[in-house]
Amino acid sequence: MRADPLADDTIARILAGADLPEMARRIGAVNRELAGWDSNGVLVDWCASSACDPEIAAALEAYVRDARTLPAWAEAAAIARAEASFMDTSMLSCTLLFCASLPECYVLPDLSAVLHVAGGLEQHTDYRIRSTAAMIFPVLLRGGLEAPAGGGVAQAIKVRLIHATIRHLILRGAPPAATQAIRPLPPQAPAGPGMYAALYARGWDTGRDGLPCNQEQLAYTLLTFGYVFLRGLRSLGLTLPQADEQACLHAWNVLGHVLGIEQASMASTMSEAAVLFDGLQARGRRVDMAHDPRPQLAAALMQEMAREIPLRPLKSFPVLLTRHLCGPAVSSDLGLTQRVALPVRALFAFGLGATRLFDALVRLAVPGFSITRMVTRAFGYRLVTRFLMDQTRPLKLPDALLGQVAAVTAGWKHDPQAPRWVNRFEARLAGRPAPQKGQA
Repeated sequence: MRADPLADDTIARILAGADLPEMARRIGAVNRELAGWDSNGVLVDWCASSACDPEIAAALEAYVRDARTLPAWAEAAAIARAEASFMDTSMLSCTLLFCASLPECYVLPDLSAVLHVAGGLEQHTDYRIRSTAAMIFPVLLRGGLEAPAGGGVAQAIKVRLIHATIRHLILRGAPPAATQAIRPLPPQAPAGPGMYAALYARGWDTGRDGLPCNQEQLAYTLLTFGYVFLRGLRSLGLTLPQADEQACLHAWNVLGHVLGIEQASMASTMSEAAVLFDGLQARGRRVDMAHDPRPQLAAALMQEMAREIPLRPLKSFPVLLTRHLCGPAVSSDLGLTQRVALPVRALFAFGLGATRLFDALVRLAVPGFSITRMVTRAFGYRLVTRFLMDQTRPLKLPDALLGQVAAVTAGWKHDPQAPRWVNRFEARLAGRPAPQKGQA
């Protein structure tokens, strides 16, 4: 029953007394102002444009003053360490995003229902992927949370306002106070096409489901990108040092603060995160829904990945990898229990086991060597180039920030930890030019 008072009050001030067409007009005005938030430095002493309605301008300026600051407990050294880990895992991060973090996001039924209505995600899966990347990259690039030229804080406080706008539309007004009588909002016929009308007409039972995009859902989603990512590395035999794991969790917690998540809903160690994540997931699963969108969302995600695998016998590998990383309970929730041909399953299981054994043996002579890392990086490269860095539909980021992302991902083509022959073989798997003499 708790959401985000700062963002909710801001949106309530902006949308108060408006019908749906007027809400759409005001949200459009807000989006035009948000387009100017292209770096953390811009937020210092930010003022709305002269064309902005005075009421909207005053609400946004007050919001920026309060939302842009990092928590007092943020540690610069831990954030820098997390940024270095992200740069090191590079393309592998994208594989885990697709096969672990996003699938785990879909597990909570009411959260999936909001994602479904907000994006029509079965038909526009890449929208969710690209929107997620548009926040993750600015946060985890060097200086993303602290440097004036970084864009992590600017992107995060935009997302925070989006969450509040979704809540306002679904609830057809500001979230109710805890002392108010709560009545279910019945669904109604949409007043027109588009996402705003769909959210407004959806209906919501606050007494049963709590507030949409509430604190528990936000905390759970934050864990899918921090804890689930680190858990995925462990599952692949690529565990980071404990100090690096804790630094990554710390950086995500700092982001969580900027997103309006309460510190009590955060974890600072992997063991704490496991307990918190499992508890939130167990509670979230209890929601009963007439229509369960989760299998459709998961199927659409798997299909998008399968399209990028050139060999037909390997197109089931995303499903098998997701099963491995997320476990049988999540696979069942998401409908990823469909039969996969025995030879494909055997090839996947043999490949996973053989590479783990081969890695362990070769590391005795070549520290840091990993076939698993090579294969998952190759798959991640295909996903990055097809989904995130496609020049025909660039990420929705400011030009300077988009240039930073492009430069960083270009540098990820070759693994600095691996010998040149490994990079050449990885390049063949990924379908890109092999490194030349003198390159890593």
